[in-house]
Amino acid sequence: EYGMGLRSVVLGHAHPSVIAAAAAQMRKGTNFVRPARIELECAEAFLDLVRGAEMVKFCKNGSDATTAAVKLARAVTRRDMVAICIDQPFFSTDDWFIVSTPMDAGIPEAFRNLTTHFGYNDIESAREMFRRHKGQVACLVLEPAKYEEPADGYLEALRELCHEEGALLIFDEMITGFRWHAGGAQTLYGVTPDLSTFGKAFGNGFAIAALAGRRRFMERGGLDHDDERVFLLSTTHGAETHALAAALEVMRIFREEPVVETMERIGGRLREGILAAASHHGVEDHVKPLGRPQCMVFTTFDGEGKPSQPFRTLFLQETLRRGLLMPSLVLSYAHTEEDVDLTIGAVDEALEVYRRALDEGVDKYIDGRPIAPVMRRYNRMDTT
Repeated sequence: EYGMGLRSVVLGHAHPSVIAAAAAQMRKGTNFVRPARIELECAEAFLDLVRGAEMVKFCKNGSDATTAAVKLARAVTRRDMVAICIDQPFFSTDDWFIVSTPMDAGIPEAFRNLTTHFGYNDIESAREMFRRHKGQVACLVLEPAKYEEPADGYLEALRELCHEEGALLIFDEMITGFRWHAGGAQTLYGVTPDLSTFGKAFGNGFAIAALAGRRRFMERGGLDHDDERVFLLSTTHGAETHALAAALEVMRIFREEPVVETMERIGGRLREGILAAASHHGVEDHVKPLGRPQCMVFTTFDGEGKPSQPFRTLFLQETLRRGLLMPSLVLSYAHTEEDVDLTIGAVDEALEVYRRALDEGVDKYIDGRPIAPVMRRYNRMDTT
């Protein structure tokens, strides 16, 4: 299985010590009217790993955390506009982001003019964006990395540009956090944002997310200041103690075991095996893995070299028939070399079918209708 709970399961499903930690906490109760001591323990452990952050607040999902970061940035800067990285697919279910997608039904038109964009690894596009919206942009929101690495100096330049323009830099580390490095991609790349958000792998499948950042910004969501108050995060289940216990155990394992290094090694083996199989069948320009070894996706191009949903459907169909649940190529600490070798063998067989479909037509080989992109205005692709 290479979806790993939408990338939330980093140690493996039902990891014994994580389950044991959560279960032990459940027997003491999971939700209290005042903060439990374990919330402080989890905050201290988190800040020990994510050294650039000075304060942290827990919640249940990434959308809430990232929207809270945007709200803080707007309060601090007294500006309304948000700039998102156009090359990255998702930041939140909330209006400030969804209005930028085709699935914007139910969102007031007024929101559309409050979200703008810039390109990844393109500092000039960010400068141009600031010129177009001089003095209006509260923050830039991006994943520090996705399927390509940040160019040398790019993240540093982006941070400097934000501060020159009076905006905050926000890193969405929902995926990179605990997969790129125990301290997040910001630690790996040595660039500290003003605010950052974590989730997914943080709880190894348990529902927990975090907003973290510099104290002078985070404090606006609390009581120890004289500025206007920010209604930041208030969720009944935001600090459920069993999820905090799971996160504490996840962080312990990351401190004591070579989690990231192991995933990178196993993922590298998977990448090389798929590349070799693709070359063997002459489809190396059509199917190839992208991204860091522990968190990859794959391309599916047609005979003209264009991204193809029918060919993606075919590849998913043929890998599923061979025992692989493979919407992506996301590794966990539980994957073994034997698992990867079995996977490579199954992919090799699937690519043989892919080759025939390129030569004879993909419609001959897929059962049912092709899959469709998630972000589309209508369910039926032929609706206008």
